[in-house]
Amino acid sequence: MIARPTLHVVSMSGGKDSTATALVAIELHGRENCRFVFADTGNEHESTYAYALDYLPRALGITVDVVRADFADEFATKRANLARIAAGEPESAVYGRRKFQYHWTRELAARALEVLHPTGIPFLDLCMVRGGFPSRKRQFCTEYLKTEPLTEYALARIDEGHAVWSWQGVRIDESESRRSRLQGTGACVRAFEVVGGGLSIYRPILRWNVDNVFEAHALAGIEPNPLYLQGMTRVGCMPCINCSKAELAAIARRFPHHVARVAEWERIVSLVCRRDSPVSFFHRGTQGHAGQATTILDVVEWAKTTRGGRQYDLLADAAPATACASAYGLCE
Repeated sequence: MIARPTLHVVSMSGGKDSTATALVAIELHGRENCRFVFADTGNEHESTYAYALDYLPRALGITVDVVRADFADEFATKRANLARIAAGEPESAVYGRRKFQYHWTRELAARALEVLHPTGIPFLDLCMVRGGFPSRKRQFCTEYLKTEPLTEYALARIDEGHAVWSWQGVRIDESESRRSRLQGTGACVRAFEVVGGGLSIYRPILRWNVDNVFEAHALAGIEPNPLYLQGMTRVGCMPCINCSKAELAAIARRFPHHVARVAEWERIVSLVCRRDSPVSFFHRGTQGHAGQATTILDVVEWAKTTRGGRQYDLLADAAPATACASAYGLCE
C-alpha cells in the first residue's frame, strides 16, 4: 500500500496564535507542503481581513484560501415551515410537540418570510436560521462557522489523495476557562490526535504562553495584527460574544460602525424569530431584552461604567481613540 503524502493544513484567523502556528508549520515543513485556510464568518474587522488575506500572504510568501459556511438548505427548510403557517396550517401541524416553544402566528410567519433570505454573511445567516444569537452557553458559532467549513476543506484535500494534519492554534494558557477545561483528560489536551480516515489534528503551541507567541512573531519579522495595538485581546469576530466589558467599551469608542452593524443585525434577526424571543447579541438573561429590536446600545452604555454599572468611568476618554493600547504590552 502506497502511503499518502502528508499535507499540513493550517487554520488562519488573523490572530496571534494562528499566525504563530503558521510560522511553526513553515519552519518545520516548508511552504510547499502546507496549505493555509481562513474561515470567513462575515463578522471580522476590516483590519483582520487585511492582515490575514493581504499582509500575511505577502510577508510569508503564501496563499491563503477562504472558506465560508453556507446555510441555503437551512433557509429552505425554515421558509417551508413558516410558509405552511402563513398559509393557515396550525403550528402544531408543523412543529408537533414543539409548538409551545415557538408560538408562531400567521402574521408573524408572513413577516418573517419577507426577511428570511440568505444575505451571504455567514454569521448573520446562521443567526437567522437558528432564531437567535450564540451565547456563552450555546456557543454554536464556532462549530458552524469555523470547525465545519475547515473540516470540509481538510476532507477535500484527503479526497485529492493526501493525508492531512490539521494545524490548530490552540493554547491552554489562552484563558482561565480554557485552562480549566483543557487541563483534564479530554482530547483537546493532546498536542497530536489521530482522527482517522487520513485526518489528524496537531496543536503545536498548546503549551506556549502569550510571550512565546509574540516572540515568534518578532523572530520571523512579522508584525502582529494591528488590533492588538488598539485595545483588543481577541481579533476573531468583531465583536465576539465573549468579549470583555473593557474590550466592548474600546470597540464602541474606536469602531462605532461595528456597533451600529450589530444593532442592525439584531433588528433583522428579531424579525425572523418567534414572538417574545430574547434576541440580543449579548445575552442579558431572561429579563431586559425580550421583544426589543436591539439591545447592544444599552450594553455598550453599561460597558462604559464602573462600580457594577453605577458610575461612568471618568477617565475612559482621557486618551484619544487613536492612541496605542495593548493588553500585551506591545505599545511599550
